[in-house]
Amino acid sequence: MAPTAINLCCSAVRWTPVLFITAIVVWSYYAYVIQMCIFTVESIAEKVIYLLLYHPILFMFAWAYWQTIFTKNGPVPKEFYLSLAEADQLERETNEDRQREMLKQFARNLPILNRTMSGCPRYCEKCRCIKPDRCHHCSVCSRCILKMDHHCPWVNNCVGFSNYKFFVQFLGYALLYCLYVAITSLKYFIDFWKGGAGNGMGKFHLLFLFFVSIMFGISLISLFGYHLYLTCKNRSTLEAFRAPIFQSGPDKEGFSLGRGGNFQEVFGDQVKNWFLPIYSSLGDGVSFPSQSSATMSYQTMGNTPSMGDGVTYPTRTVDLDSDNLLGQRQRWMEEGEEEMNPPGNFQTASSQLHLVSYTDH
Repeated sequence: MAPTAINLCCSAVRWTPVLFITAIVVWSYYAYVIQMCIFTVESIAEKVIYLLLYHPILFMFAWAYWQTIFTKNGPVPKEFYLSLAEADQLERETNEDRQREMLKQFARNLPILNRTMSGCPRYCEKCRCIKPDRCHHCSVCSRCILKMDHHCPWVNNCVGFSNYKFFVQFLGYALLYCLYVAITSLKYFIDFWKGGAGNGMGKFHLLFLFFVSIMFGISLISLFGYHLYLTCKNRSTLEAFRAPIFQSGPDKEGFSLGRGGNFQEVFGDQVKNWFLPIYSSLGDGVSFPSQSSATMSYQTMGNTPSMGDGVTYPTRTVDLDSDNLLGQRQRWMEEGEEEMNPPGNFQTASSQLHLVSYTDH
């Protein structure tokens, strides 16, 4: 089979989770509006109230979902890319110390704070670019994603700087949708067990409507809560597993601006935009304010960076995707490659990160 045909097949398969969610929502609309509100609910006033509240919630849910799916992640600025000559020169160099010096030279005028444990700028061999802060390569999208959180198969898109607000809103409105459907259908679900609600297949629609809304609602509570926590901490999912490295070492709080500042960085500084799936995030996705930005810059790192005193290094906190540079080495799990795992707990942490990078848990 030709590579083009294989790519088309893979692309079609990736839309399967989105089509599944869409089918569930379309069926839930039929079950709720037609089977419950029109055929089962007897009170006209109750019908009207249910439908008037239901449709705005559904609209916001669908709008946020659409934005999460179809908002493209912004490209890495061109100044972060090495020229062909620079990339070839780097790849031909066999001395690792020389490679590190070359990377530092290439990145000398770039606004980056994050680095590898050895003090190098983070470099992506596949894209041939210096990675901006919080940027990572996604093997599914085949490019570097600004402030990458994870690749989510349920939206067939990478969740990153451009659409993270929409993703959190999607989770929130999906949870609200499930709770609303479950609460308003509970009365008729109970009547079903008593044998008094619905006729024929209508009873089964009400039964499954309640169960499906409860099932998805329970899953969304933990997921939505977790991403609200990450938003208030100013962390991505990847950073929650492996802290970004600054001059003083790994620091999960390195980009934290306080709960209010962290929230506004994602949702914007105008309250009217917090609940609408329109772009309002602060910044450009390339550079971010940090607790130490006033005293730390990449140019001050020197040849032998200090790793700080008393720094605790959790399992798999080090960005090793360019630590040994162009030789065989450990890479970010979001690049989807088989890795050489050192002894101890390293392998366990790697497996966990791989799960986060490709599944929306």
